[in-house]
Amino acid sequence: MATPWQIRVPVTDTGLLKWAQTDEAAAKVSELLQKDLESHHVFFNAEGFHNHIVHLLLSLYATGASASVLEQAYEENHSYQIKAMNTRPDVVEELKSGWSADCPYLGKGKHYPDFLKFFQDEIEEKGWEKVLLEYVFKGDERSETIFGRLFAGFLHPLIQLMYGIEWRQPAIIAEGLAQAAVHENRVGVFLTKVEQAAHSQPQSASKTPLPKLFESVGQFSEKLATSARYGDANKVYDGVFVRAPDEALEFLKQVRVREDELDERLAEMAHSCAYVATTAAFHPPNVPKLDFFLIHHLNSSPFFVTLLSFPWLPPSQKARMLEWKIRLDLVQYIARGCPPLRLDALKSFTPQNDSETPVTKPEDLLPRFHDILDDGHTIKVVRALFIAKELSRKFADRPWIRIVDDETWLKMHQVLLQSTEGPQEPSMWVRSAGFDDAWQNVPKAADGKL
Repeated sequence: MATPWQIRVPVTDTGLLKWAQTDEAAAKVSELLQKDLESHHVFFNAEGFHNHIVHLLLSLYATGASASVLEQAYEENHSYQIKAMNTRPDVVEELKSGWSADCPYLGKGKHYPDFLKFFQDEIEEKGWEKVLLEYVFKGDERSETIFGRLFAGFLHPLIQLMYGIEWRQPAIIAEGLAQAAVHENRVGVFLTKVEQAAHSQPQSASKTPLPKLFESVGQFSEKLATSARYGDANKVYDGVFVRAPDEALEFLKQVRVREDELDERLAEMAHSCAYVATTAAFHPPNVPKLDFFLIHHLNSSPFFVTLLSFPWLPPSQKARMLEWKIRLDLVQYIARGCPPLRLDALKSFTPQNDSETPVTKPEDLLPRFHDILDDGHTIKVVRALFIAKELSRKFADRPWIRIVDDETWLKMHQVLLQSTEGPQEPSMWVRSAGFDDAWQNVPKAADGKL
């Protein structure tokens, strides 16, 4: 049985996709996740870049990767991680005696092991559901500071927590909460202001489809659409939040989620993230590249499928979390320079014919995706696209649907594969796709074809 100190992934649990796996792969993923828990820090360098091993291994496992693929993926990524640090028993005891929103250990990476031990002990005593209710959803100052920090660091704390709750692994849930605790809270502070502004006015009955909000930022406010600049060190903090905070607040407060529409708004959010990430990948005459930052918003969308399934979580909290996610999706799109969303380019995309195996559905590409040795971003996109397609299926007639047919969903996978498989110059991803400068070193498509 899985505990706050022991990761055990059963062969019967491959997450939301529910695809079959082998006993060998289940044993291997459990072994490697345990190694990661015991051996590594949450960051792999002083700049706070994130350890993605949990995401990588569980996404591979979820999509049917073999034990040998899991082993190779781990070997590719464990060598550059920061070794696990010792806990400070005095700090852990201080946390156990009670801590508040102004706790001096919050936001400091060196205290990750202390928060990890604290949350492991809390989960051991109370169970992970009650710990989430107390430290994320209670609504007091302390839980609010963790709630807000889940959305920091390009959603990495939320993504880490996602894998913990999807696989019901208490140790990974503790990792996600501890990771949130050592991030700063500027995103949370801003989104709290948006929330207060949104709730200070009656909720409008009319609703702009979410893809339309992405498509019309410039029409709403040119100042907002151009608030980020390519030279900004952080295009959210130094761009959107500094040059157009009032405009951003006015734009984002349009986003409201009612408790009686959770399933559809979840599907709309996941569909929109898939649509934005893949259609922003086209910048003729360059070869297509998905935006490194936008994919995190797609990769985190499965979190909400699990979240909405919890009977013990009030619908008001589910709606609130979904509102925050959608608002941050829009902020990130603006921060990336509002790249044009070229649906026609996606539909007309013709993949390079470099495989003798016929491809009629995305599942046919999985062996090739499993052979890509990266830190997990690619296979996370693959998994999230499968889930987004499934969520969208029962809402095919809605005005927010942009990807209608199976062929276009397949092309989304093919664009991703072509832009990540084999040697990629200068990178697998483009960073901030709305700026021409970001594409400067990306190769041009041969014969002008994408």
